[in-house]
Amino acid sequence: MNPGAMDAAAPDAAPSSIEETADVLRRRVARQFGRSLHIRTLDTGSCAACEQEIRLLAAPHYDLHRLGFFFTPAPRHADLLLVTGPMLRAFASAARKTYEAMPSPKLVVATGACALGGVYQPDEFSYGSVAGQLPVDVWIPGCPPSPLALLQGLMVAVDRMAERAWHLTFLSGGAQ
Repeated sequence: MNPGAMDAAAPDAAPSSIEETADVLRRRVARQFGRSLHIRTLDTGSCAACEQEIRLLAAPHYDLHRLGFFFTPAPRHADLLLVTGPMLRAFASAARKTYEAMPSPKLVVATGACALGGVYQPDEFSYGSVAGQLPVDVWIPGCPPSPLALLQGLMVAVDRMAERAWHLTFLSGGAQ
């Protein structure tokens, strides 16, 4: 696993509740982008436990949409690729094509123990992790990761996206 997993927030600065995490995330997205962030999910052979936790983010309890995040089925509209699973060899080409179809700046978030390489060893069917096939920017550990861990991982991703897009402006009239 990447030693810098979810390293953007200091332990003492980490939000302690879902509400605090949501407020921090909403402010960061609005401040850094002035628009919404679109997420394309990609299952590369997982057991679907991570996808279930990701789906919970769109449910009324977490309501990811109010934070400025939206799921999109089209990679050409996505800012962030949320990948689950151990990257089966059968999916590697489709995963690369999905990544290449995304506009820049773009991020890849490896989600769950399988995507991080902690469950399956590389063999003739699987690469064992996402890292060898896509440039992973953020790692979210867990089997499956909780919705709060996913929100915190998205906070790290927003910060990384801001670092890459510092010279771009999505606000009319320039950056604030």
